[in-house]
Amino acid sequence: MKRVLSYLGMIFLSIILWTNCTDTSNTKADASSTAKEAPDPLERGKYLVGIIGCGDCHTPKKMTDMGPVPDFDRLLMGFPAEAKLPAINKSEITPGKWVLFAGDLMAAVGPWGISYAANLTPHDSGIGTWSFEQFKRAMTEGKHKGLENGRPVLPPMPWQSYREMSDQDLEAIYTYLMSIKPIENVVPTVVAPGEI
Repeated sequence: MKRVLSYLGMIFLSIILWTNCTDTSNTKADASSTAKEAPDPLERGKYLVGIIGCGDCHTPKKMTDMGPVPDFDRLLMGFPAEAKLPAINKSEITPGKWVLFAGDLMAAVGPWGISYAANLTPHDSGIGTWSFEQFKRAMTEGKHKGLENGRPVLPPMPWQSYREMSDQDLEAIYTYLMSIKPIENVVPTVVAPGEI
């Protein structure tokens, strides 16, 4: 009896091993996913722009019953040229006190002065004339307009975090930004602390 059970056990084990060795469904899935091309840079760029929240500061908002929502007709056009900021209490923005944001997050006031969200569309008033190298320099070195001798990009732009991005991801973001609707919008220039 022991011998019969032993033989049956070996046969059963052999069947399991044979089935696992000949099951190619997982192997096929792995091979097909490896054979897929790298993600489309345009789609990857759109995805990255979405998850890192570029639109949170660079897209104007419109008020709805659900609160402020992005105005996709003005996607990534930056602080509207015609918009006005509310009155600023200068005593509250000295170092160690408050940093203020406009209600739509498109302008910030602090010890550095007033900074405005840039136009990221491919219009000439945005990044339309920028090379990829300029874009990369702005994103990874914090240089205004990506110019080697440009002034620093001011808060709240978190370029220090973006400098860790791969060139491939930066190129994807640049590709996407260059594909969106160009919007003419000359964002106001930075206001120095003494001019507030």
